[in-house]
Amino acid sequence: MDSLRIGLIGYGEVGRIFGAGLRPGAAWTGAWDLKFTDPLQRGEALAHAAGQGVQACDSVAGLCAQATLVISAVTASNTLAVAQAAAPHMRPGSFFLDLNSASPGTKEQAAAQIDAAGAHYVEAGVMTSVPPYGIRVPMLLGGAHAARLLPVLQALGMDAKVASDRLGVASATKMCRSVMIKCLEALVIESYTTARHYGVEDAMIATLQETFPSIDWQAQGSYFFSRVAQHGQRRAEEMREVANTVREAGFEPFMAAAIAQKHDWMAAQARAGHFAELGKNPPWIRYADRLLAVHGPAANDESMP
Repeated sequence: MDSLRIGLIGYGEVGRIFGAGLRPGAAWTGAWDLKFTDPLQRGEALAHAAGQGVQACDSVAGLCAQATLVISAVTASNTLAVAQAAAPHMRPGSFFLDLNSASPGTKEQAAAQIDAAGAHYVEAGVMTSVPPYGIRVPMLLGGAHAARLLPVLQALGMDAKVASDRLGVASATKMCRSVMIKCLEALVIESYTTARHYGVEDAMIATLQETFPSIDWQAQGSYFFSRVAQHGQRRAEEMREVANTVREAGFEPFMAAAIAQKHDWMAAQARAGHFAELGKNPPWIRYADRLLAVHGPAANDESMP
């Protein structure tokens, strides 16, 4: 694959993981991110890219002009905007792989932009969290050009398979899964923190363990708290796209909308610094105790000094 030139739009957690993992299999790897122009963030971002052998491009146009495979790894709310920005600059016959968690309708709009420019749009449904797997994260591909891109991705070491040649199937699979997974995260945060307030967390988790013995509910709780605290805003954006998916199916997204609110709320707690001193890999109880200290009855009791 001496001619493969990979361009990453988005150099956050996922973009960095894919940049490091895919660079050895490509003739060139570049990236573009808004952080590259932000005086407060550009230094760290540019240094990281340089350290990984990833060329930091000065614009979307500059990246697309050099890449034969553009990978979009941005937040869900920017899925369509990135496709619109990239389309005029895509090389004819190049591929655009959309990793973003967006509804089938959003993916169809993005595909129309890319395909109209003479490039080939492929949707991807990333089926679980990227960090534990890296570029081997299970991924479903969709669209008319998915089968052509599949062997390229597999040769790079990616765990991809074609879900359908019809756009929307891969993203619908991902979005419907997210209703369950992101809901579990929100439920665990609400359930565990409330149980901690009443002092019944051990008894409550023991009943979960009895009902679902294959899950380590203590460890799973810690993982859920940490991921939402770290990526709550991104998860909330994804859940708003999930809500769009539910609406596109003709239903009111009661659950998806509520989950988005919970993730947004946790992101706000993190931005306020409530978890700043918890250290590395804290147990869920430490997150819950911080939430109770800030929002519990004692914190809101005006009669207390």
